Amino acid sequence: MRTGFCLVTALLMGSTAYAQQAADAVAPEAATETVETDAFADLSQAAQDAMAAKEAGQPVAADNWMVTAANPLAVEAGAKVLEAGGSAADAMVAVQLVLGLAEPQSSGLGGGAFLVWYDAASGEMTTLDAREMAPAAATPTLFQTEEGEPLEFFDAVVGGRSVGVPGTPALLEEAHRRWGKANWGGLFDDAIALAEDGFAVSPRLAELVAGEGEDLQRDPAVTDYFFPEGAAVAAGDTLTNQAYADVLRRMAAEGSDAFYTGDIAAGIVAAVQGADWNPGVMTMDDLARYRVVERPPVCVEYRAHDVCGMGPPSSGALTVGQILGMVGGYDLAALGHDNPESWRLIGDASRLAFADRGRYMADSDFVPMPTEGLVAPDYLAERGALLSGDDVLPEVSAGSPGWSHAMLWGQDSAIEFPSTSHISIVDGDGNALSMTTTIESGFGARIMANGFLLNNELTDFSFETHDDAGYPIANRVEPGKRPRSSMAPTIVLSDGAPVLVIGSPGGSRIIGYVAKAVIGHLDWGLDVQQAIGLPNIVNRFGPLDVEQGTGATEMSQALTDLGFEVNESELNSGLHGIAITPEGLEGGADPRREGIALGG
Repeated sequence: MRTGFCLVTALLMGSTAYAQQAADAVAPEAATETVETDAFADLSQAAQDAMAAKEAGQPVAADNWMVTAANPLAVEAGAKVLEAGGSAADAMVAVQLVLGLAEPQSSGLGGGAFLVWYDAASGEMTTLDAREMAPAAATPTLFQTEEGEPLEFFDAVVGGRSVGVPGTPALLEEAHRRWGKANWGGLFDDAIALAEDGFAVSPRLAELVAGEGEDLQRDPAVTDYFFPEGAAVAAGDTLTNQAYADVLRRMAAEGSDAFYTGDIAAGIVAAVQGADWNPGVMTMDDLARYRVVERPPVCVEYRAHDVCGMGPPSSGALTVGQILGMVGGYDLAALGHDNPESWRLIGDASRLAFADRGRYMADSDFVPMPTEGLVAPDYLAERGALLSGDDVLPEVSAGSPGWSHAMLWGQDSAIEFPSTSHISIVDGDGNALSMTTTIESGFGARIMANGFLLNNELTDFSFETHDDAGYPIANRVEPGKRPRSSMAPTIVLSDGAPVLVIGSPGGSRIIGYVAKAVIGHLDWGLDVQQAIGLPNIVNRFGPLDVEQGTGATEMSQALTDLGFEVNESELNSGLHGIAITPEGLEGGADPRREGIALGG
């Protein structure tokens, strides 16, 4: 029997030589950061084997179920649920609750998420929007000075002003209500035990806390937690969080209502309004009004596959779909992943897609959006034809997709910073879940309530209401609106059945990371671990970002010669994916982060 708990099995899969090449291409400091500490010494042997497989550049194999996420403790919690016969939705609840404890800088109860679900019994795809929501008292000038000038970004982030109404707790309950099989309360057990008995601080968390330093010490609750006795927590230190455990016990017994009403909600409002250096406007009524919204999935055909994901207010599926649609007329398979011409095509397709993203994409409950027109095959073919030259496009602009509204939007330049986390799960019944979850910037708004960090998601809105030409910006702040996101939880289908479940953190670079992994798997024939480990090359607004310390830098001069402004920088994706093959499941976890894949 194939098993994800066996390193020997994993090492026998695929082309060892090619896998090692892909592993060598990843920054060496990222590939070794998770094994040079005893922070993960208490993991199961299965998890230890999975970590070793990742470092060897090999996928983990399984017959029946698979879970992959950004922290081994969270993955183990999900694996227990799946091994006991739980659904992918059940496992997601357990994974998210532990991520909120062990990887608090990226996601948690104080944030939001997008979920894509494939139902094996019906063959239907469902997408759930649990994006954070602007409070009712938020105005279009929320992030402007009294003189009408946009605030500096981090002046807006730190404090209560940037906090949107969290959606993750409602999503956990909604997903379990629709697709859960296990007892709701039991899904909280691992997270409660870790919060009360203690968990080891991971190297990544310790590094990020130390890097924040004084910037993470505005809120006394945050200071006390991450800087006990005045010193930053170190890798391997044991942390407990009784306040978080208490919230989980309440939610386990009472459901998400315990979060959105009563004393837990009052604690959130007190933290938001009480950040006196930068207070927010959230109220108890805002929390009580929050609802998860089911949205139509967005799908684009690519290489005889359907690439499906989350529509507005996420720009993820639309922009990934546009990139794929534009390069679909070019033979990337023949060009190969180490050919600058491949990346010229992908890079300029991304620039064109981001131009459309900046003009048209926002919360479609508030602004008319040409959603279908943006991914219409004829429109993408027209945009893709712009790539037919031999060098970089000198300039790009938004196109004119077909739609039923005659409204001209201004160009948006909202910042979206890289934090976030991603979970991919396939259960024993064949259901597949792809969920990207976030508190936005690392450590969110840097304020804490009830043992969890609060998001700074409202800074994903544009700080300006109109562009320089006077046109309104679609992604401006409005009461009750959900800010545009780049999160791109994705499920790729072949003949109506899933073959790849993928997603990543990374701010607006998420789009490029996910597109790279899909192209790597479908065009370049890479297994899921190789596709994830492939060096990142990302373009959003013109400059081409090339992952430093990888083989991709060997193309920097050639890409410069083509006309790109090339920046070599750390591109810390967090891709987590599962490939569904005729032989079974293969799981991959990004070597740049601490996650693993486990299966059975």
